[in-house]
Amino acid sequence: MTYVVALTGGIGSGKSTISNAFKNLGIDVIDSDLIGKNIIKSNKTIIEAIIKKFGSNILQKNGCIDRLTLRKKIFNYVDNRVWLEKILHPYIHIETKKQINASKSIWCLWVTPLLIEKKLYKSVDRILVVDVPIKVQIERTIKRDNIKKRLVKKILKCQTTRKKRLSLANDIINNNINQMEINLYINYLNLSYKILANKKIKKKHKKLFD
Repeated sequence: MTYVVALTGGIGSGKSTISNAFKNLGIDVIDSDLIGKNIIKSNKTIIEAIIKKFGSNILQKNGCIDRLTLRKKIFNYVDNRVWLEKILHPYIHIETKKQINASKSIWCLWVTPLLIEKKLYKSVDRILVVDVPIKVQIERTIKRDNIKKRLVKKILKCQTTRKKRLSLANDIINNNINQMEINLYINYLNLSYKILANKKIKKKHKKLFD
């Protein structure tokens, strides 16, 4: 099985930017957020369930789910968030596993914001955390998503603490420093993960022939 590095971080920390950098190095990237977005966009069962739960006003004019409205509903009301996770996460899990198993690179990057919250870290080889100060998370998210500070803070409350995330990390990328330094570290991590992946492969082969 492919050597799996889980990439996680709080909202606005820059997970997509970091994962794209690894992708440019030829590493397969499996993004749980992207998988979830595609499911909400194309899975009829999920779409119908969301419309039944929140009404037709959850739809945009083109008939697609309005993700900003949905985000407000699930982060303003805990019960709504729990409900959506319950119906959505099984689909995300199946597709994630499928994409990891189909990975062709020597190691793959699994981007998952809820790695710590859902205790998914037990199934990976290594944990990479993208970290920035909370103030930066808030500023970046407001600018990126054009949402109010109040909603960003509610989203942050639903995520694990920065301290907890860092305590479980094997590797940490400070995404609030010079981009050249970040790129150098990404290249270093890629080489390190390739070495670790090769060791895992050799160990597996050794067991087969022992």
